[in-house]
Amino acid sequence: MSWRYFKRAEFACRHCGENLILDSFVERLDELRHICGFPLIVTSGYRCPAHNNKVSSTGLNGPHTTGEAVDLLVDRKLAFTVVKHAIPLGFTGLGFQQKGHIRFLHLDTLEDVPGQPRPTVWSY
Repeated sequence: MSWRYFKRAEFACRHCGENLILDSFVERLDELRHICGFPLIVTSGYRCPAHNNKVSSTGLNGPHTTGEAVDLLVDRKLAFTVVKHAIPLGFTGLGFQQKGHIRFLHLDTLEDVPGQPRPTVWSY
């Protein structure tokens, strides 16, 4: 699979190199990048359960372990633009880290399940 703006390697687990990112998820992200008109820099894509457990409070089964989640290096006005276009494209999880020196936006396309309603928005 090839996309206009992303390479599969960008989504590999930083811990072990495994890469179970879903093509359909990257296709949606690629369309988002096209609409936004500026680069979307991936800081975290797929995470193996062990790595996710180490770096996230979501443990062994967090959104990144599904192949349907990404963290993007984006801040302020650009973050607003990304979210404005992400919602109509079906992104259902929106997490914001916009304080401090590391500013990012989490996007995912997970379904509504008991205890985890979607769509949802949170901050870190």
